[in-house]
Amino acid sequence: MAILEKIRKRTTVLILIIGLALFAFVISGVFTSTGFGGEKIGSTVAEINGDEISIDEFRQNLEVATRNAPPSSSTMQTVNQVWDQQVRSSILEQQFEGLGVDIEQDQIINFLRTSGYAQSPEFQNQSGVFDENMFRDAVASWKATNPLRYDSWLQTEKAIIQMAKEQTYFNLVKAGVGATLKEGEMDYKLANDKMDIKYVRIPFTSIPDSSIVVSKSDISAYIQAHKEDFKQEKGRDIQFVYFEEKPSSEDEKAVEDEITKLLDDTIEYNAQKDQNDTLRGFRNTTNITDFLDRNSDVKFDTIYRAKKELPSNFADTLMTLNVGEIYGPYRDGDFFKVSKMVNRKPNGSVKASHILIQYEGAERANPDVKRTKEEAEKKAKDLLRDAKKKDAVFVELARDNSDGPSAPNGGDLGYFQEGRMVPEFNDFAFDNSVGTIGMVETAFGFHVIKIDDKEDVVQIATLAREIQPSEETSNGLFTDATKFEMESTSSEKAFSDLAKEANYVVRPVNKINPMDENLPGLGAQRSIVQWAFNGDSEIGDIKRFDVNGGYAVVQLTAKYEEGLMSADEASATVLPKIRKERKATQIMEANKGKSIEDLAKDNNVAVSTASALAVKSPTIPGAGSEPKVVGRAFTMKEGATSDLIEGNSGVFMVTLTKKTEAPKLDNYSTYANALKTTNAARVNTEVYNALKDGAEIEDKRATFF
Repeated sequence: MAILEKIRKRTTVLILIIGLALFAFVISGVFTSTGFGGEKIGSTVAEINGDEISIDEFRQNLEVATRNAPPSSSTMQTVNQVWDQQVRSSILEQQFEGLGVDIEQDQIINFLRTSGYAQSPEFQNQSGVFDENMFRDAVASWKATNPLRYDSWLQTEKAIIQMAKEQTYFNLVKAGVGATLKEGEMDYKLANDKMDIKYVRIPFTSIPDSSIVVSKSDISAYIQAHKEDFKQEKGRDIQFVYFEEKPSSEDEKAVEDEITKLLDDTIEYNAQKDQNDTLRGFRNTTNITDFLDRNSDVKFDTIYRAKKELPSNFADTLMTLNVGEIYGPYRDGDFFKVSKMVNRKPNGSVKASHILIQYEGAERANPDVKRTKEEAEKKAKDLLRDAKKKDAVFVELARDNSDGPSAPNGGDLGYFQEGRMVPEFNDFAFDNSVGTIGMVETAFGFHVIKIDDKEDVVQIATLAREIQPSEETSNGLFTDATKFEMESTSSEKAFSDLAKEANYVVRPVNKINPMDENLPGLGAQRSIVQWAFNGDSEIGDIKRFDVNGGYAVVQLTAKYEEGLMSADEASATVLPKIRKERKATQIMEANKGKSIEDLAKDNNVAVSTASALAVKSPTIPGAGSEPKVVGRAFTMKEGATSDLIEGNSGVFMVTLTKKTEAPKLDNYSTYANALKTTNAARVNTEVYNALKDGAEIEDKRATFF
């Protein structure tokens, strides 16, 4: 008590000390904050060609994108979307500044005239035309009274300016993209000059891979010589054992027993009345709605259903139940169910087709319809006679004559229940038998109706209980996952060996990127990705994570740093390439100076032929795509034989037996214009990709997200 009294007397001093300590903690965090990789967190999320993007700006854009994103989008999907937009706008803005590309207010207004804003009555004058002064007044009003809408407009305005700048910039580039008539002529010849060849191919498969020795240093040398092909991003490999939380057979049996118990009446002592009460079970209850509200995971569906709308595995059985009869318990997915037939409506659903003939003044009539009511009635009666003829095809009559929206479908209205159609149509459909064709008048016009089918509909009440893991099962799963984590962390045995001993499945995930979120077999697991890239995580480290109601015990198995692949990492790709090169050299050295016939004879291969080859479609029957071989033949004179050519599938020697040049045209402008159009269409994508590839981009997203 004495100590407490002293503290009370020094309350002010104590508050000051705590405040200073908290302030020191916050200030320390500002200057020494670190991300999951152990690196210090700054205030920028990226640096693009020396220009910094602040994390505050990025988060503002992320907040807007999150508000507009579909509900199914995850945080990381939105982060990546905003990142792509931010990188694009930053790279292109640097180009805009260098060229002086800018957008004036008049250009924004012109854009609005062709956008959805121009269609809004809010911004239209009495003539229904977009009025820029009304729009400016509206923006000023938003700024004063509706901050959220004003902020939304500012984002829209920013996007409009960006789009307009991009359009101006890319149009400048496109202005320099063209094609001469000579280029058009060449394009025409590459597609239409035809060649017949005689060739010999010595396939690379004729030399066994095992005979080509490739060392690790050979692979490293190849990587150095082809650096652009073997760049890699930072990555991680993991493997994991997934402990899925799912009900045991005992849990399933317990749920089945519970639902079975609810079928019949039970006796329960009522202490207030000092007597036993009979509680009605599902079989005898007179208030199904109340019973299911209290006892079922699925509430009473009062809608009448056709057979095709019932669970497919049980529809046949359910449709045969009599009113009051029960079926179950039965397993349907993750539920045990008992179903009770409440009511049945024979022929309660009708399938019909119709031909609608509208007239001027009818409800919802197409403005183009000018016929009178009398003319519409006459036409409908004529169509009714045609529809009743023996050889009539109602679908065609509806498709060719109906004014209704179902005309493209041959007038088919599908199935409908009582009360869905207007009274006159409804009465005809339900009062007549299948196959009947007749005519009724409604407010929409005259209908020629054909009844295609009828089916029973039923009202079924279903008592359902979801099958879920019991607390005992969940606790057991946690124990198993924890035990495996502890054993794999402390044991000298390999992770995979321990899993095999326990009959667990080990699943690998390779080349995870720092900004990945979804992992195969686990779904969205950002925390695992962050751990794998944490600067403190080492190869071989193991950790347990809560995932999808279960657990994953994860091991980090490999790290890949940004830069060139190592020989081990690239070997699977490089080995076939080196072998192919060496096989080509070996074949060509062994066959120098030989004629095409000797080449075939000495290598035990046939002389083959191919006809009507073109450079733009360089596929040789029996050999596949061989652009280098076909291109070489294109340069040869008729009757000439090539030297040895290294192709995609082997070494070739080719004789050009016939060359049929395409007919000369008076003008090649059509082909030149097509080339120009094709090249211009690629500008937006290829120019940006080239700028992005050449940009220096430092991505720090993983530090913040």
